[in-house]
Amino acid sequence: MAQKKKAAIKPKSVVNRRASFDYALDEDLVVGVSLTGPETRAARDGHVQLKGSFVSIRDNELWLNNASFSLKANEKNKVGARTIDTSPRKLLAKRKQIDDLYTRKQAGMSIVPTKLLIGGRFIKVVIALGKGKKNYDKRETLKRRDQERDARRAIKNS
Repeated sequence: MAQKKKAAIKPKSVVNRRASFDYALDEDLVVGVSLTGPETRAARDGHVQLKGSFVSIRDNELWLNNASFSLKANEKNKVGARTIDTSPRKLLAKRKQIDDLYTRKQAGMSIVPTKLLIGGRFIKVVIALGKGKKNYDKRETLKRRDQERDARRAIKNS
């Protein structure tokens, strides 16, 4: 009897956990992203990293910069060979949304990608407006997280 292969578990989203640590996030917006075939395959396989990526506005268009897509290399005799591509990718949003983001960016806020949604037919990016945190804000966040963890542990053990 032939053995059945286990189906590979594919992620439904890729999360940028560093964004919530580095920024005080405000409101978020789901936008589409323009990808090529190999980039789409890399996203569906979960070979995307959003750490360190950001969104810029050029010529009244949104661009996703510095997002790492690990693309399969089409080389013979190399199994699993991949190349990393960090080129800018166009984000698809409505004109009114882009204008609103532009005015908020002029006020000193940053536009940060927080999640890449893969489930379904289309691949979308969740972007959020955020204000950069200072080092003392980050330390306060870590301290609060540790206190909450200790409190949950104490409740669970008692």
